[in-house]
Amino acid sequence: MSSINNSFFVMVSILSLLAFPSNAQLSPFFYARTCPNLQTIVHSTMKQAIATEPRLGASILRLFFHDCFVQGCDASILLDDTATFTGEKNALPNINSVRGFEVIDNIKNNVEAACNATVSCADILALAARDGVVLLGGPSWIVPLGRRDSRTANQSAANSEIPSPFSNLPILISAFAAKGLTPRDLTALSGAHTIGKAQCQFFRTRIYNETNIDPNFAATRRANCPITGGDSNLAPLDPVTPTGFDNEYYANLLNQRGLLHSDQELFNGGSQDVLVSTYAEGTITFFTDFAIAMVKMGNISPLTGTNGEIRRNCRVVN
Repeated sequence: MSSINNSFFVMVSILSLLAFPSNAQLSPFFYARTCPNLQTIVHSTMKQAIATEPRLGASILRLFFHDCFVQGCDASILLDDTATFTGEKNALPNINSVRGFEVIDNIKNNVEAACNATVSCADILALAARDGVVLLGGPSWIVPLGRRDSRTANQSAANSEIPSPFSNLPILISAFAAKGLTPRDLTALSGAHTIGKAQCQFFRTRIYNETNIDPNFAATRRANCPITGGDSNLAPLDPVTPTGFDNEYYANLLNQRGLLHSDQELFNGGSQDVLVSTYAEGTITFFTDFAIAMVKMGNISPLTGTNGEIRRNCRVVN
């Protein structure tokens, strides 16, 4: 897997920085002088976390996705609720679901020890998401940096703008288009479901009521997801290689083994069928497209310059 990564990392880097230029104020060299060891610190902390619990790679990746889809990649998802502040953690797509906050806290503490009040939580999350993918065998890419942290959060937007696991393909395409992402980006980014787990409440309807599903796969999933109860019971999004970042997710879709309704919508007689088949054939095209799409997603409405702040604690505004 590492040889594949190395063979096209330079190509992905060039494409991600040139074909899809980042916000003019973001740069991969933003902290070159002010925090030169930043990426080493993030990588080493993520490596320790994933060695303890491989699922955290998926958890951090999901955190980044849910952050960027709500008022841009500004670390708003990391803010805790207080008596006077309503964050996004208790929005319906996030409550009792998003996780990995302690890992970001640990990274932030380690970064602060080396470069006090310099690096944003938003940039730490962007780097951690990339490193989690790499550590689980996926592609790497250059992360443009220079985001600042929001002083606000938007629970209402989190409820309405984060795509639902129950959405059909037209709704998914529309939700991604609203963020400047194409249907190809949608299908590539959905490949993040090659790692991680989902709760029974999000796939119960699919395994009991839908017909475009492999009967044996459905039966296996029903064993741990009863018709009533067990809402938080977990199942791997990719049962073949649940902690390996590869293209098995797409092979599962070809065999009608997508766990979520929104997964199988990508291969259900619609516009993305051909692309799903291409991704299922090998990792090169998928890895390249995923890396490019991650850079594009990371460029959604960043706060830069004097906007926002550099939080000292990722959970609270300064």
